[in-house]
Amino acid sequence: MKLNWAERWVVNNPSRIVEQRLQMRWFKKKAALAAGGTILEIGCGRGAGARLILEHFQPAVLHAMDLDIEMIRKAGKYLPVSQRKLISMYAADVTHLPCRDESFDAVFGFGVLHHVPDWRGALTEISRVLKTGGVYCLEEIYPFVYQNFITKHILLHPREDRFFSRDIKEGLDGANLTIRDVLEAKYLGLLGVFVKTHSQGTSSASKNIP
Repeated sequence: MKLNWAERWVVNNPSRIVEQRLQMRWFKKKAALAAGGTILEIGCGRGAGARLILEHFQPAVLHAMDLDIEMIRKAGKYLPVSQRKLISMYAADVTHLPCRDESFDAVFGFGVLHHVPDWRGALTEISRVLKTGGVYCLEEIYPFVYQNFITKHILLHPREDRFFSRDIKEGLDGANLTIRDVLEAKYLGLLGVFVKTHSQGTSSASKNIP
């Protein structure tokens, strides 16, 4: 689902960029990704995450997608030309990624899944487009953060079938994504690197990129 005005402010304020820089350093230590790979960022927003991925991982190919076309436009303005020309940006739904099976060495998602009504379907799609042995670098928050008595009246999120620690770990395992390393605050959220353990088989859907 698309972000409302309050959520856009939360994800685009300067403190969020500082937070993502710290997270990216942790991912770099734990993910062990070689330069020159093929990477996808889901829910790229205005492009801050994509910029950090380029700086830290030097992929040969970087795809950045968001459900909201307005955020794609913002990213086009936010990113410097030297980086913008290195990124393929497009609007897409994480539950129906327009990408071939086993296309990416890594997928990054910063606080995206808790916005997705069918978050299990999103995990299945993320696993589908990852190469076997590829990594999913995930940051997520739990309902205590965004559905407490204050934030639930300000921020816009799905209300049914929300995940906590056990739920998301079971969902990841069901999508053939195995824990490599996790940093977790029990009631707040987690930062994790997960590895695709084996192929799910070829999808019959028509996919066209990358």
